Amino acid sequence: MSGAFRPDMRRAEAGDLLATAFGKAGFEDCRLMARRLLADALRVEPGELFLHPDRLIGETAERLGPALSRALKGEPLTRIAGRRSFCGRDFRVTPDVLDPRPETELLVEEMLKRLAGQRAPRLLDLGTGSGAIILTLLAEIPEATGVAVDLSPAALAVAGGNAEALGVAGRVAFHHGDLFAGLAGPFDAILSNPPYIPSADLAGLELAVRDFDPPLALDGGPDGLAFYRRIAGEARAFLMPGGWLGVELGAGQSESVIALMEAAGFQDMAIRYDLAGHARHLLGRG
Repeated sequence: MSGAFRPDMRRAEAGDLLATAFGKAGFEDCRLMARRLLADALRVEPGELFLHPDRLIGETAERLGPALSRALKGEPLTRIAGRRSFCGRDFRVTPDVLDPRPETELLVEEMLKRLAGQRAPRLLDLGTGSGAIILTLLAEIPEATGVAVDLSPAALAVAGGNAEALGVAGRVAFHHGDLFAGLAGPFDAILSNPPYIPSADLAGLELAVRDFDPPLALDGGPDGLAFYRRIAGEARAFLMPGGWLGVELGAGQSESVIALMEAAGFQDMAIRYDLAGHARHLLGRG
């Protein structure tokens, strides 16, 4: 398909060709996928395609064929573009980090509500990956500071680059370690989107997750609760009195995680649901 795109091809024509290829391959929303892929390749916002459909794609023709081939094999468009929009900001993503999902934006929104009025909260993000959670909070709370932890040095490098791009690098420390190991509290809020997929379920995940998200960010142990147990058991020792803990949840895990947090002494717990009606986040006060 790489030879099908020419520098003298108009954007509208290239979009039609992409949509046809996605349609023949059985993808839903083939027009939407075509617009996103073309916009990413052109490095413009999707709305630009509607405003200037007759502009030529130029040197982008060289990138479109390979990008389409990757997409037809099931690679997420965000992976192909190497970036993900999260809470209105662009984050670089690589194979070393979890691709931040829109659902995780709700965790940031809920924590912002709880931190409202605090002048300079100190934040901790466990398993930071791309840094989407903590860096967004730092961008929204100008006097906040934080620590971002990850077991992967490569992930920390990605998060560090995102911090620089967002202008918050001076307010975040990156720590290579295993959850709380080597950290010094206290923190006003601890957040985490931990690995929560039961180990036996990894092979059956949808291709876009199984083949393109790092296993380190997915594998939650035999029952998917390994990291919740550790976070529940240690978090209060690192929280200010009355500080907040917020975690993302896997499917069907809310009752089990609530029980772990209750046993650890957390109070004022609340479940937040995503747009599909799934229990997605748990927040509680230490």
